[in-house]
Amino acid sequence: MNSFSHLDTLESESIHIMREVASACRNPALLFSGGKDSIVMLRLAEKAFRPCKFPFPLVHIDTEHNFPEVIETRDRLAASLGERLIVRSLEDSIRRGSIVIRNPDLPRNPFQSVTLLETIAEFGFDACMGGARRDEEKARAKERIFSFRDEFGQWDPKNQRPELWDIYNTRVHQGENIRVFPISNWTELDIWQYIEREKLHIPSIYYAHRREVIRRGNSVMPVSDLVRPKAGEKIEVLSVRFRTVGDMTCTAPVESEAISIKEIIEETAASRITERGATRMDDQTSEASMELRKKEGYF
Repeated sequence: MNSFSHLDTLESESIHIMREVASACRNPALLFSGGKDSIVMLRLAEKAFRPCKFPFPLVHIDTEHNFPEVIETRDRLAASLGERLIVRSLEDSIRRGSIVIRNPDLPRNPFQSVTLLETIAEFGFDACMGGARRDEEKARAKERIFSFRDEFGQWDPKNQRPELWDIYNTRVHQGENIRVFPISNWTELDIWQYIEREKLHIPSIYYAHRREVIRRGNSVMPVSDLVRPKAGEKIEVLSVRFRTVGDMTCTAPVESEAISIKEIIEETAASRITERGATRMDDQTSEASMELRKKEGYF
């Protein structure tokens, strides 16, 4: 007798959610960045809809400050599956004047919501599936799997639709949309165990590697053209890996020697710090808090 594992249960729930979106929504999209969570989402979409093509395009809102290893993985995976990839850049919004960044040293992640809302309007998407998980951050923990957004693309945490017995309300008026999170109930450990089980290819920066970094606050930041030492900061070379990836100016690695998925799973199981709490500096100020960004339209 075959046993139904914990990962099988999560996978089944996520596939059900994706199929619900495809059947009930007029024009959905799958947000795909090339990071580990969106790579898992891609595999779930394969299991939900293959051998047919996906009933939605892949969409990435590119800050132009992403790690090149992640962008390479994004493009290669989309091409290998033969799926349509729509990329919209913050640079486009900056040229249009809809985004004004007065300090070029600021992280670009908080501005993604503007370009995302413009992309939703451009293509008329009524649902966008994202790879957010409840264990990542407290604002994401309070959000429903089907997250209703008003005609301005905004989220009201005090006005959410009930989700009883896996019954989802997908009705939206013209101009409104839904953000859907099929892996909301997964944890970081679940993600890594699924990557191991499915033998998924992920960007190399998720594995331990030696890299020039600087110590800034309680984090180590990767040195790049966008992140240079300030007065009093020294460049060090450490063995690090990334638990999450985003804007290079605000995504910090953790010191690690884990060079295999098995070793990453062991480190993740022993960690008592959430991945974003340890590595995303843009979540650590009230001005750029996740809940504030989500109210403004962030996924």
